[in-house]
Parts: sequence; C-alpha cells; structure tokens
Amino acid sequence: MKVYQTNEIKNIALLGSKGSGKTTLAESMLFECGVIKRRGTVEAGNTVSDYFPVEKEYGYSVFSTIFYAEFGGKKLNVIDCPGSDDFVGNAITALNVTDTGVILIDAQYGVEVGTQNIFRTTASLKKPVIFALNQLDGEKADYEHVIEQMREIFGPKITPIQYPLSVGPGFNAMIDVLLMKKYSWGPDGGVPTIEEIPAEEMDRAKELHQALVEAAAENDETLMEKFFDQGHLTEDEMREGIRKGLVDRSILPVFCVSALKDMGVRRMMEFLGNVVPFVEDMPAPVDTEGEEIKPDSNGPLSLFMFKTTVEPHIGEVSYFKVMSGTLTPGVDLTNVDRGSKERIAQIFCVCGQIKTQVDKLCAGDIGATVKLKDARTGNTLDEKGCEYRFDFIKYPAPKYQRAIRPVTESDAEKLSEILTRMHEEDPTWEIQQSKELKQTILSGQGEFHLRTLKWRVENNDKLPIIFEEPKIPYRETITKAARADYRHKKQSGGAGQFGEVHLIIEPYYEGMPAPDTYKFGNQEFKMNVRDTQEIPLEWGGKLVVHNCIVGCAIDARFIPAIVKGLMDRMEQGPLTGSYARDVRVCIYDGKMHPVDSNEISFRLAGRHAFSEAFRNSNPKILEPVYDVDVMVPADVMGDVMSDLQGRRAIIMGMSSENGFEKISARVPLKEMSSYSTALSSITGGRSSFTMKFSSYELVPSDVQEKLLKAYAEANSED
Repeated sequence: MKVYQTNEIKNIALLGSKGSGKTTLAESMLFECGVIKRRGTVEAGNTVSDYFPVEKEYGYSVFSTIFYAEFGGKKLNVIDCPGSDDFVGNAITALNVTDTGVILIDAQYGVEVGTQNIFRTTASLKKPVIFALNQLDGEKADYEHVIEQMREIFGPKITPIQYPLSVGPGFNAMIDVLLMKKYSWGPDGGVPTIEEIPAEEMDRAKELHQALVEAAAENDETLMEKFFDQGHLTEDEMREGIRKGLVDRSILPVFCVSALKDMGVRRMMEFLGNVVPFVEDMPAPVDTEGEEIKPDSNGPLSLFMFKTTVEPHIGEVSYFKVMSGTLTPGVDLTNVDRGSKERIAQIFCVCGQIKTQVDKLCAGDIGATVKLKDARTGNTLDEKGCEYRFDFIKYPAPKYQRAIRPVTESDAEKLSEILTRMHEEDPTWEIQQSKELKQTILSGQGEFHLRTLKWRVENNDKLPIIFEEPKIPYRETITKAARADYRHKKQSGGAGQFGEVHLIIEPYYEGMPAPDTYKFGNQEFKMNVRDTQEIPLEWGGKLVVHNCIVGCAIDARFIPAIVKGLMDRMEQGPLTGSYARDVRVCIYDGKMHPVDSNEISFRLAGRHAFSEAFRNSNPKILEPVYDVDVMVPADVMGDVMSDLQGRRAIIMGMSSENGFEKISARVPLKEMSSYSTALSSITGGRSSFTMKFSSYELVPSDVQEKLLKAYAEANSED
C-alpha cells in the first residue's frame, strides 16, 4: 500500500440519524473504490461496518467503524458512526479526530432531532459539513420540502450541488450544478451516464450554478473580484472557494444519493477527494498546555488513542490518530497519561474487521495496532523527548441508569473487569460503585445503550446479569433546632464504658452567625464557643460542630470521638439511611468517668444523642432534581408536556428552535428512570433530551411518608 503524506489525507466522519443509510452508503463507497467486490446489506448481516455479533443481532450499528478508501490519489479515512442517540459517544469521538462531517438525511423524513443534535456538535467543534440526501428513491421522498426545511433549520448557507429530476421509485437522474452535467443510471446504479443538461432544465441549473459560484466567491477576495469582473469562475477556482467556505462553515453543500442503488455515490466521493479540506487545511489541534500541534510528518512522534475494541480472534485493538511525526513499526513510546512504556510492534490500516499491515503512517493519518500492554482510550503516546498530551474529547452526561449485579454473587469481580473493559470501548458507559446506595450503578445514554451492554455481557462473556431500578440518592436535613442528651453506660466486669453527651442541633446555612442562646420550653441554654470544626461533606453540604463545653464536663480528648459519632449518623441518616447534610451541632455539656470513659463510649453517646435530636428537629428528605431540556416535534408537544407533568415536573419555559419545540423543565431524578423509553414511545423516536443535575429539593409530604414507611418495613425485615 502506498504511503500517503499529510497533504494527501482526508479524514471524514459519516453521520446521521438512525435509519438514514450510513452503513449502506459505506458499502457503496467501498465498492466504488474497489475495496470490496460485492456490496453487503444490513438485512443480510454481511456489511463491512456492522460486523460485531451484537450488531447482527439487533440489526443496527452499535460501534463506529473505521475504513479507508484510496480514491483519485488521495486517502480517505472514513469513520461510519451509529445513528442512534444512545450511541452518540461514537459520533463525538469521530468528529474530534476527523476534519469533515458528511451528514446523511433521509429524503423521506427530512431533518430529524438526531440530525440537529449532531449538527450542533459539528458547530461546537467548528467542523466542515456536507449534507447528502439519501433514499431519494423512497416512496415518500420529497426533495423540495427537505431543502426548504434544511434552510429553515440550518440557514441560507445550504447550497445544493445537485438536484434530482424526479424522486420516488423512479429516481435515476440528477443535475450537477457544479459541473453543469446531467447524471443518470440504469436500474442497478453504478457507473453513471454523463450528458449535457436538457434544455428544459437549463434555466434552473444556471440559477443554482450562479448561487453556487457566488457562495464560492464569497470566501476569497481574489475570487470575488474575478467574479465581479467576469461573472463566472473556473471549475478549479470554484473548488478552491468551496474548500475555504467549508473550512469556515460559510457553505453547506448538499448532494443527492441513493446508497442502496449506488447512485450518486461516486460523484460525491469525487467531491470528497477533490474539494473537502486536507488534514493540514484545518486548524491545528491544541494540547493540554494550550499549544497548537500542527500535523507535521517531520515533527516529534505523538499518537492519540481514540478507540479501543475487543475483536473476535484478535483481542484488544487500539485505534489511533498520528498527531505529529511519522510512525513505523517497532518504535518505543511513552504513555504520558499512565507513565508506562509501549512498543508499537505492528501498524495497520483498517477496513472494518480487515486489517492491512503497513510500514509507515504519516501525521494526520488514522491506524490501529494490537496487544498494547497499558494504553487506554484517551491516552497519548509520545516518543522520547516529546511532551504532547491531548484531552480534547468531551462526552455528554448520561441520561439513563440501572443498577447492575451478577446473578451469582461470586461473579462480582469478573463483572467489574468486564465493565471496566466496556468503558474503555465506549466511554459513555459509566460505572460507579456507590457506597451510599450499596449498588453498582451503570449509566448510559438510553435504554438501548444499556440493553446492548447487557446482551454483550451475557452472550459474549457468558455472564448472566440483572438490571434493577437504581436507588435514589436522597438526602436528609432538619428544619428547626432541637436538643437531646444521651448516656452510654455499660458494665460487664472489669473496666466498663461510660459517656454522656448533651447537644443542640439546628439547620446550617452559609454565613450564619455564631451560636448564642437557645430556648427550649422554659429552659435557656447559653453557648460559649471554644472551638469550631467545619466538615465539608463529600455528598454536598456541611457538618459544623461547635465545642461549647464549659469547665471539664468532657475532656477535650473525647471531642473527636463525639464528632465521629455525629459523622456516623450523617453517613446514615436516621430517617431513611440516606446521607444527611447542612447541620450545625453545639456540644454544650456531658459527663465522663475517670476510669470507664473512653473513645468508643463518647462515639456511641454522640451518635445516639444526634439521632434523637435529629428526629425532633422536623427532619425532611431532599431529592435530587435535574434540569431537563426536551426537543420535540410540534405535533406531539402536548403529549410530552402531559407526560412530564405526570412526573412531578415543573415546566420552566418553552421555545421554538429550528423547527422543533424545546421544553425546559425541572424534574425529580426518581421520575426520570424510564423517561428515555417513554419519550421514544410517545414521539416515535423523533425526540431527544438532555438532563443535568440542578439541586436538592424537599420531597412532597406524601412522598416522604412513603419513603419512611418503606425504610421502616425494610429494616423490620432485616
């Protein structure tokens, strides 16, 4: 295989909503380049992209697939990404290591929520975008409507490169307004017939050509001057203008294809090879020190590991981008994230599961290696003397959680190892061992996302697992001051145990004044603060402890033990066993014994006194509340609103955004456990949502009563 230089490499992400036809388009692209001799189909399960068992089982893409195509003397590295929002992490990874996004739109359904979400990601990363209208041969295809919709959503930058002469099952011809030619195909697609534009289409073709020329000229002052002088540009000048427009996102070209019939695919690939930016045309990535690292083949060698998979008959495969320098087999590198050494024994160019061994990869290229000892997804590997480090991929917060455990408890360690490996393959699968909830919490982007992991664990690793509703991390707090005392006394022969603690607790808030005087009934308690401890709690809020003991009622050496007793109850609140927060404690009196008093006695006395006071302080349960934004089509907005209100949501606002309605609400986490599935069901998969932790709020009284009852029943059973 030829060694491609940096100025001959183009990296492209293939994007789009679920069902838009990316996998089918990838087959046609590979066929057109001669990489495969026969195109596979999703239905037959024999495509290059979807080769993992879980993808064949479910019939949709789960992983991004990397393939390359040698076309017109250029190397196109393409990453075919899953379309489902549940697997959005793959698309985000791909866009961070590629330079151009090709977004497929199903001409039958137009711009979907998933399309908008991925377009926003391209905008945030400032990546060029090319649109391809696919399935123009579909029964419901409507080219004109989709173009109008795209202009409403994406703005006037939408610039058709082609338009079809007809759509639906009879689609077989289109006009290319860049080359000003007519392209037509036989029933089996493939190589087109290229002809002059028919007279009846010439006026429309000229109008769109003129718009394209103007869009190209806008991106270069020299071209603009020539356009004003001559009224036209050459084909090469237009390509240069479009390339510059792509880089600054001032032009969004639109192509027409039928991926299934291989119509228009070769022409689009010609555009990718001739017009879209090379690696070196794009802004250089920035390392963690804020320094731009240009893709220089003569620079120091640095690799960014962006993907890890475990593949049948091979084992662990690590995919990387050469950020700088030139990679050859046998080189020794340092993992700057983990401090370990790695030898790159072999390097491959990949085409799905096909790995082609190569001798060299230059800066900007994408490749793979196998059997690394310690490298993980997101790590940077540098040669000696190079200190680059990259950490530019940011993933969305999870939206769906389940507690996970093995059917057989003895398999817990094995499950932990599997989950760690799964996270390496897809960082949007997050695993947390929750000490608070006493559960292993698996978080992801949706029900399908987690269901896919479950299928793989049970079928690939042969480990039966159980998904359960995760417990909610409630918090307990108090709403008024209360006083309590407790004497711990135990005598069983020999030295005994004795400790007595008197304390007052009250709600804590930042900036509250020092304690002075408290009144309970007819009794007044004046505080004289000798010492203060502020303890920030890992789970939020504070415990503030004032030592207000006068004289020698309790020796100062026992105060830390009392604080430990308080923390025992803060870590397991008296109401439901949840963490407590935002409490101030004044220890003002007590008693000790010259022989029997010890640390354990005062720890137990402090714990019990705190529990009693807590129950008398009008305690309340707090629940986590999330800010939720839902993007929905207008025709189902009412149904989505009703569903949210049934989840105790507070609607904060509504707005229109690019043809969709946006609902902003605050929703308790308890009510969001099945929301991903419910929203998909209500809207037919046409909606999406994001959620972000907002705050802890008081639960309604009826909910609190249910929680107290459930906790009491569980403890009585124990």
